[in-house]
Amino acid sequence: MHEVTHFGAIVLVVSGVFAVALLSNKFTDVFPIPTPAIFLIGAAGLAKAFPGVAHRLSIHDVERIAVVALVFILFDGGLRVGWRRFRVSAVPIVSLGLLGTFATAGLMLLAAHYVLGFDWKTAALLGAAVAPTDPAVMFSVLGRKEVRGRSGTILEGESGANDPVGIALMLAVVGIAQTPPKSAASAAVDFVLELGVGITVGVLGALLIVQFLRRVQLRDAALYPLRTLAFAGVIYGLASILHGSGFLAVYIAGILIGDVDVPERGRILRFHTSIASLAEVAVFVALGLTVHIAPFGDGKIWMQGAVLFALLAFIARPLSVGPLLLPTRLNTGERLFVMWGGLKGAVPILLASFAVLGGVPKATRIYGIVFVVVTLSVLLQGTSIPWVAARLRVPMRTVDD
Repeated sequence: MHEVTHFGAIVLVVSGVFAVALLSNKFTDVFPIPTPAIFLIGAAGLAKAFPGVAHRLSIHDVERIAVVALVFILFDGGLRVGWRRFRVSAVPIVSLGLLGTFATAGLMLLAAHYVLGFDWKTAALLGAAVAPTDPAVMFSVLGRKEVRGRSGTILEGESGANDPVGIALMLAVVGIAQTPPKSAASAAVDFVLELGVGITVGVLGALLIVQFLRRVQLRDAALYPLRTLAFAGVIYGLASILHGSGFLAVYIAGILIGDVDVPERGRILRFHTSIASLAEVAVFVALGLTVHIAPFGDGKIWMQGAVLFALLAFIARPLSVGPLLLPTRLNTGERLFVMWGGLKGAVPILLASFAVLGGVPKATRIYGIVFVVVTLSVLLQGTSIPWVAARLRVPMRTVDD
């Protein structure tokens, strides 16, 4: 009976958290605070108040939760962007996702080394961790609002495209920073292989899935969304065991499937949006509970995180993204909006967890600094998105399902 009672308490807590998550939509309608910020900070406060709760969840468990959640979020993000929208803005999305991620990581490496005084390896890990933007935060901040024009497509597309690149880059840097270290040439080969295999599996998987969805009918219409969810997991798993980027594979598959006319398409899209929202709550709560990993008792870590966030938001992001936007048909306000819209979230914290799991030097400090950067980004940048859009005259509209 004790086990039944204990498990009942777990069910009560988890269900209560998700019930609060649903009610948070009403809260954010009144107070412009992004939902991820509420759960990240709330879970961190819970971990501090009840340390036993946090210590039951290892960093390895959190990493797995974040990976599964990111698979759902990226697949849904791909479905939302779709091939038609992606094709129109493919050049800026790909350039920001690849070149912009490398440029941001490089600039933050220099900032961490010369401004904060970290050694080159630690600085490289920090640069790689904070380089990618976050699709969960981006989609959550926009919610039912749509940024009209190409700037919205570019922001949504970039937030999905640069995550696989950032993850592959972080794994390469962790390999170089570990003992014994991996050679730079070997890390570069692994990086190219991950992206190449991810693209291939994503494209071929999407083509096969579309044919399957069209030709194989199911008796119960409610099973169609579950079938696509299973296919997303298959694509991620297949790309991963082939040493490719499963994240890139599911994102590409989502883009290619998003506009295809298949049975129960509307039901499928609504289901995946709901699953992605659920995954968003799970990942931010899980990451918030890991606050005990970092030495936050050291006040210096807050200062370092705040400095790094300021350099990232006001210098590194504009310098790395601005030149890549020059060839696009955007006005000045739209370009500035894309520069400011590089929100950080669960992905940078997940990348910092790779450093902890890899056992690299100063990994817990890296984790803490990235946690501070993400918190400030979600609170300050995320909250200001509607206000910035209005000041820059970037049109936003509320859309129905």
